[in-house]
Amino acid sequence: MKTMYRRAAVAVLGGALLCSTAACGSEPAEAELTPVAAVQRAADKNEKLTSMAYTMSGKVPGEGDVEAEASMSLKPLAMRMTMRMEVEGEREEMEIRLTSDGLYLNGGEEAAAEMDGKSWLKFPVGALAEKGGENPLGGMAGQADQNPAAEAGSLTAAEDLKKVGDETIDGVGTAHYSGTLPFDEVRAALAEKPAAARENTEKTLKRYEDMGVDKLTMDMWIDQDDRTKQFRVRGASDKGPLDLTIKFAGYNKPVEIKAPPAAEVADLEEMMKESAAG
Repeated sequence: MKTMYRRAAVAVLGGALLCSTAACGSEPAEAELTPVAAVQRAADKNEKLTSMAYTMSGKVPGEGDVEAEASMSLKPLAMRMTMRMEVEGEREEMEIRLTSDGLYLNGGEEAAAEMDGKSWLKFPVGALAEKGGENPLGGMAGQADQNPAAEAGSLTAAEDLKKVGDETIDGVGTAHYSGTLPFDEVRAALAEKPAAARENTEKTLKRYEDMGVDKLTMDMWIDQDDRTKQFRVRGASDKGPLDLTIKFAGYNKPVEIKAPPAAEVADLEEMMKESAAG
C-alpha cells in the first residue's frame, strides 16, 4: 500500500508541474520577444486556463520510470490520470481521480484483497493535515487543491534564460526556451511576488528538496498562441535523476470527472476512525 501512496504523490506532482507551466490564449504572438517576456506572457495567460489534457513521461527520484495520460479541470478543480510505473521490476498501472470531495486511488486486485473487495481508496484531501496526522501522500497532496499559476513565472528568474531555437512538436511550430534555476535564486526573486505566490512556490521547492533536488533545468516550448506545447524539468539527487516531460494535447475543453461508485471505495478517514476506536 505504501508503494501505491508514493505513486499517487508522483502523479499529483505531475499535475502541479503542468498547472504551473501551461498557458492558453488565442492572441497572435509578436514577431520576436525577449526570452523573459515570452515566458512571462505564457505564465500570465495561465490565469485564463480552465482545463487541459496532457501526457507525462520520464524519471522520478526514488521511483524510476513513469508514464501517464491525464485530463484536468481547474474551474472546478478535478483530475483523472492513468499512470504506469515500474515497481520492483514489474510494470504496474493505476488510476487516480481527484474530485471536490477527495483523492481516489485505484489499487486494483492488490488493494481489493486488503480492503474487503474494494479496489478504490479515498483520501480526504487536506483533512489529515488539518487534524495533525501524517499524510501518506506527503506534502504533494496539499498542492492537489491549488492552482499554482503564480509559479509559472519561475523560469524568468533564471539568469541564463535563453531561446534555444524554433522547433516543431507534433506538427506545431514552437519557440524553445531553457534556463537553470538554483532554488536560492528562485527564493530571491520571490521578494517582489504576492504573498500567495510566495507561499505556493515555497511549497513546490520544498517538495523538490525532499527528493534531494536543489537546482532545476527547465525547458519550455511555446507556440504562436503563447500556449505551452511542451515542458521539461530536470534535476539531480542522490535518489536518482528527475527528468519529466509534459506534453499538452488540448485546452479549455469540457472535462467531467466523477468519483468511483461508493460500493467500490474504502474511505481512509473512516478506516482511521475505526482503527482508533478499536
